[in-house]
Amino acid sequence: MPTQSRKGRVSGLLPDFPWDTIAAVKQKAAAHPGGLVDLSVGTPVDPVDPLIRAALGSVASVPGYPTTHGTPELRSAAVAALARRFGVTGVDPAAVLPVLGTKELIAGLPRLLGVGSDDLVVIPEIAYPTYEVGVLLAGAKPWRADGLTQIGPQNPALIFVNSPSNPTGKVLPVEHLRKVVAFARERGAIVASDECYLGLTWEGEAVSILDPRVCDGDHTGLLAIHSLSKTSNLASYRAGFVAGDPELVAELLEVRKHSGMIVPFPIQAAMTAALSDDVHEAQQRERYRARREILRKALVEAGFRIDFSEAGLYLWVTRGEPCRVTLDRLAERGILAAPGDFYGPRSPEHVRIALTATDERIAEAAARLS
Repeated sequence: MPTQSRKGRVSGLLPDFPWDTIAAVKQKAAAHPGGLVDLSVGTPVDPVDPLIRAALGSVASVPGYPTTHGTPELRSAAVAALARRFGVTGVDPAAVLPVLGTKELIAGLPRLLGVGSDDLVVIPEIAYPTYEVGVLLAGAKPWRADGLTQIGPQNPALIFVNSPSNPTGKVLPVEHLRKVVAFARERGAIVASDECYLGLTWEGEAVSILDPRVCDGDHTGLLAIHSLSKTSNLASYRAGFVAGDPELVAELLEVRKHSGMIVPFPIQAAMTAALSDDVHEAQQRERYRARREILRKALVEAGFRIDFSEAGLYLWVTRGEPCRVTLDRLAERGILAAPGDFYGPRSPEHVRIALTATDERIAEAAARLS
């Protein structure tokens, strides 16, 4: 049988995987005598809280299939956590759906919602690459825009919002989000708000698309996407959920049931424990706050300018030069960052510095910068 042509492969629709493009720079950084300080990826390094691990183990012997919709306990815990942590009220537990990590959901969401080749999907100008990947996988047209005037007379099918932003840490104010919701409803669009960094706000206030101040308590056409990878350190568990419009969540549930896209039962138990406990989340947030302050001070003293970065797990920095030049300069000091061009053509001079390294590695990076 002949090998499938490149044109016929789904991967042919997609750009190169960004992290593959910095392999040589990573090798250079790793050659530093003091070892590599990898600040390129926002992956947790701190241990999973014993409370969560105990919940995972407590149901490890259960042999049956879990439900796609998740246990009632998990969905109720998510509703309570949204209200307690972020002031989101009025969420129906039936309008909560656990997912296999939010990257999976974002990549599949346009297709799951029936977006197709005739549709326009708005993504942020500087954006996590998976938004564009999801649009391309659905065969739709991505449109980068941060302001509604940039969309013009077009009627998008789906609008992705990301506040706090990955990579920039920018926070969108209530009034901006209100305008997005009003615009979407006028044009018949769905708003999918990636809120994975909502619990890591350092300056000002970040709010959910489901906040009553944003949507007046009406969740129609709105989806909020949340991850437990960040302040609960559950990246390896692949644990997230989506909540909002009951009709949209019901549609996602129906398609995911047919597709077998089910969060494992022990993970559901772990998620329930994580969402029900705020102590471990607060402790982890403070770890990141301390690491952020050390890196922020060192970067400023080393001549970097920090833009936005009001929230999230990253510092968005520049030296006013091409980002790959900055990347190479950092690699000479054994520090690996993510170049701004990973996130679209509008960020050619920035690099993203992650806070997700151990205290020892963060201190080492600060020392090398100085």
